Amino acid sequence: MEEAPTAPTPVVLGIDDLRPLPGATRIARTSREGTRLLEEHRDGFIDELWLDHDLGGDDTVMPVVALLEEAAFEGRPFRIGTVYVHSANPVGSASVVRSLTRWNYRVRRASAQDQAAPTTRRPRR
Repeated sequence: MEEAPTAPTPVVLGIDDLRPLPGATRIARTSREGTRLLEEHRDGFIDELWLDHDLGGDDTVMPVVALLEEAAFEGRPFRIGTVYVHSANPVGSASVVRSLTRWNYRVRRASAQDQAAPTTRRPRR
């Protein structure tokens, strides 16, 4: 008897220095780790990307945002279902949302607590 095909596991990436992000399949704690994590998924579909602006000390998520912007500028944007910005920094959060929205990424503001809740998954592309 054949087993029914299973849906692929959603790819949920988080870039946050402190929060556990229980729904994430992978978490980066610094902007350097975050850019590496995105590069690892360059040719795949990322269902959700969760971003915190402040990553401890002087580190922020802006190098990751710059990578996403550069990819879009070059005509090869990352394929991401939704980018969720869950920063407690309202100015930093607004900057991330504005920057990524300008390049047609689907961006939503959220709280980190929202990340633990089940979301409606879009089909993989």
